[in-house]
Amino acid sequence: MNTGQDTHSKVIGYLLWIFGFLGAHRFYYGKPVTGTLWFFTLGLLFVGWIIDLFLIPAMDREADLRFNAGAIDYNVAWILLTFLGIFGVHRLYQGKWISGILYLLTGGFFLLGVLYDFWTLNDQVSLLNAERS
Repeated sequence: MNTGQDTHSKVIGYLLWIFGFLGAHRFYYGKPVTGTLWFFTLGLLFVGWIIDLFLIPAMDREADLRFNAGAIDYNVAWILLTFLGIFGVHRLYQGKWISGILYLLTGGFFLLGVLYDFWTLNDQVSLLNAERS
């Protein structure tokens, strides 16, 4: 897999942590199960959210080792998904034109596609980067 290249950013991680009681930073670092748990419990009633302030450097290192670096930047893809996901801009960025246009026309497949992408975006980008290298 990855040879130690920096795929994720601590700065982006901490920016997403600000909204971390909704799990954003956990999704970003490839932890969709706990991201969903944080979303539904407000970061384990804010306790887990506070603890994550100290865990972000370790989550960043783990993500850097787990995912493939390449032409598609994880940080750009995550920013596009987080702020423009219902418009499919993150899919267009990955070269997924058909689904990107469908997201644009359907509000991210009625938000279900956006939720799916929160669960799988890291793997989508990693796969595309591996195919292109």
